[in-house]
Amino acid sequence: MLHAALGEWGIEQDVIDTAELVLSELVTNALRVRVPRDRQVGVRIAHSREDGLLRLEVSDAGAGRPEVRRPGEDETGGRGLLLVESLAHRWGVEERPHGIGKTVWAELKAPDLTAEPAEREIAAVTIQPGQQVKLWGLWRTVRNARGERSALGGLAMVLGLDDGPPLRVDAAEPLTVRDGGVSSPPESGEDTPH
Repeated sequence: MLHAALGEWGIEQDVIDTAELVLSELVTNALRVRVPRDRQVGVRIAHSREDGLLRLEVSDAGAGRPEVRRPGEDETGGRGLLLVESLAHRWGVEERPHGIGKTVWAELKAPDLTAEPAEREIAAVTIQPGQQVKLWGLWRTVRNARGERSALGGLAMVLGLDDGPPLRVDAAEPLTVRDGGVSSPPESGEDTPH
């Protein structure tokens, strides 16, 4: 999913590789934290063209705040946030505004972000509410988007549309989109929640 989003945004391969490592470390930490009942982890990928920054966020329901450790040479783990700290432009932790847990985020410099065309083809997993999707020759506004497991074990996207039944497509399926009348979230040119 990260590669699909960053490829659509025109980000160079070295930044994609760094983002993949940082996101992997953040998700690994979220999967290891103690949580009340389930192990659901949220991921959000966003960027700001004005600042030339890529933002990776991972949310979990665990308590506490992660801290950078300085493990000894013989220790086999505990270097995840040390890697994040060394690779990211900056990183931090925020409490989740509408629930328990926290969001750990990291920002990477991505000066090569390109301007998006008015109409473009992107992976279904990157579709956002407010965008318009071209289906069977007609433009439909996406009201909501959510991911779910497909019957074959992969990821599928369910898009709630302004007209007709929800559309269920493979997450990697390319769809033609354009931005609709809904404005982008503040401080972010584009984002991809999962």
